[in-house]
Amino acid sequence: MLHIDRDTLSIRLSELRDVRELIMLDHLIWTEDTAPAALSWRSSEDYLLHAPPGSQLVAVKEDKLCGYVGFGCPTGMKSNRHVYEIHIAVHPERQRSGIGRGLIEAVKKLAAERGIRRLRLRALSCNVPALAFYHKCGFREEGRLREEFYLGGRYVDEVFMSCRLM
Repeated sequence: MLHIDRDTLSIRLSELRDVRELIMLDHLIWTEDTAPAALSWRSSEDYLLHAPPGSQLVAVKEDKLCGYVGFGCPTGMKSNRHVYEIHIAVHPERQRSGIGRGLIEAVKKLAAERGIRRLRLRALSCNVPALAFYHKCGFREEGRLREEFYLGGRYVDEVFMSCRLM
C-alpha cells in the first residue's frame, strides 16, 4: 500500500469504504466544463464496476477524502500494458492547495514501481486551468480532436496529453 504524508495529507489506494465520498466528489467535479457529460452513478455497485477498490489513489486530509486520481490500462491489451490512462478530481474547496500535484506525483511513483512507462489523459480544451496544471506536472499535448463535443452552446476540442516515466 502506498502512503504519502504531507502535514496531514495522506495518499493511499482507494478502499471500499471510500465509495460514498468518491461518488459525491464525482457529482461535484464532472460538469459540462470538465467532461463531455456529467457523471451519474445509479448505485455504489454501479460505481464499483467502473472503479473497484485499488484502482485509484485517494487524498485524505483531516479524515476527509478531498481528491483522487484514477488509473488503469486504457485497452486491456497486452501490447498496451505499459500505459496508464488517468483522470483526477480534487474537491473545489481544496483545489490549488497542492493536493492535485501530490496525487500526480503519487500516481507517477506507483506507475513506475509497476513498470508503467507512460501516463496519458484526456481533457476538454475549455478546461484551461486543468490543461495548465497538467502541463506544470510534465504532461505534453500529443493531439486533439477538433470540435469533438458541443457543450454549452459551443464546440470544444478533446485534448490528448501524456507524460513519459522512463
